[in-house]
Amino acid sequence: MNSKKLNTALRSIFAICLSLQLIPQRVEAQSSGTGYSSTEIRIGNLMPYSGPASSYGVIGKLESAYVDMINGQGGVNGRQIKFISYDDAYSPPKSIEQARRLVESDEVVAIFSAVGTPTNAAIQKYMNLKKVPQIFSLSGADRFNDYKQYPWTVGFNPSYATETRIYAKYILEQRPNAKIAILWQNDDSGRDYVRGMEEVLGSRAEKMIVAKASYEPTDPVIDSQIITLKSSGADVLVSLGTPRAGSQAIRKAAELGWKPLLFIGNPQASVATVLTPAGLDNSKGVLSSSAFKDPTDPSWKNDPDVVEFLAFLARYFPSGDPGNTTMLYGYVAAQAMIQVLKQCDDDLSRENVLRQATNLASFKPAMLLPGITMNTSPTNHAPLRQSQMMQFDGERWQMIGSIISED
Repeated sequence: MNSKKLNTALRSIFAICLSLQLIPQRVEAQSSGTGYSSTEIRIGNLMPYSGPASSYGVIGKLESAYVDMINGQGGVNGRQIKFISYDDAYSPPKSIEQARRLVESDEVVAIFSAVGTPTNAAIQKYMNLKKVPQIFSLSGADRFNDYKQYPWTVGFNPSYATETRIYAKYILEQRPNAKIAILWQNDDSGRDYVRGMEEVLGSRAEKMIVAKASYEPTDPVIDSQIITLKSSGADVLVSLGTPRAGSQAIRKAAELGWKPLLFIGNPQASVATVLTPAGLDNSKGVLSSSAFKDPTDPSWKNDPDVVEFLAFLARYFPSGDPGNTTMLYGYVAAQAMIQVLKQCDDDLSRENVLRQATNLASFKPAMLLPGITMNTSPTNHAPLRQSQMMQFDGERWQMIGSIISED
């Protein structure tokens, strides 16, 4: 057989072996998978655009605007982000329904920045069973930092229990003989808040905490709870939960002529959506904590972060009110999400998205207070672990003391 016929025969044999998969084909670098392709990354989101916590909906709107900005700049590693955000109305059954839709129909890489403790808790087992990242869940409940039981879940907010530990220490220093009343949301977040305060008060908790009252997120008003707490004779009121409840607590206390030293949880600290509706005069002296710069505070007027944030609002989200600091949760979380996707490079598998979300090292998104950074590890899924106390002076928040860390 001459060489020409031999080469033809060998090529025929090779083709037959290749078709029978007896010879491995050359495998190109994977450019697509569940939730992504060579040109797109699908990110899911759940947001209460309606329902009892609809004031949080501005977070999702801002995040969508932020993604628009990133896509306009070329996306992440050459891919455009498809941000799919559904309304769950702050209803756990609806959250489950929408999470299944995102995972099983839209096939997102991850569900990012879902709002709320009860809603994130409702989907947590499902997300971990499906092994889909549930990242930067907007809650400070400790269950979202349980890496052993829920390895696919990553929290976001500073710990609620740590927050009230800070308040309890302040009370012990400033009013050691205080009579404390606590208004708390009837879910894991509320229980964490109460636990944190009781841990610091220790043996004094039984004597100092003279009344507790809970409410459901769906309760239209909490007037009866405030009346009950006032009747306890308390001179300190700690209000914890949704913005609507915080605003109602401040206003109702004022209507009753009750003037306790009043603390509100950091999710209730928006001037635009909580303090203004409650009445700025009624809100004077209220205490809270935060990890974010207030873009309406004149002291930050020329700060590069604030200048950048206001420019972003003007161009991409002009309906956003700078006084609504609730938006900052979305602004910081969106930056963290982009950082995670950048760290993923070309491997956008769900496993690698989780790996990068749990390997943030001293990441500092714009609008965090000086000295605060985001850090995660495979054994610590709580990105924000620092905050600072602040007091409302009738016009704006004034920071108190120094940055406090839970580490």
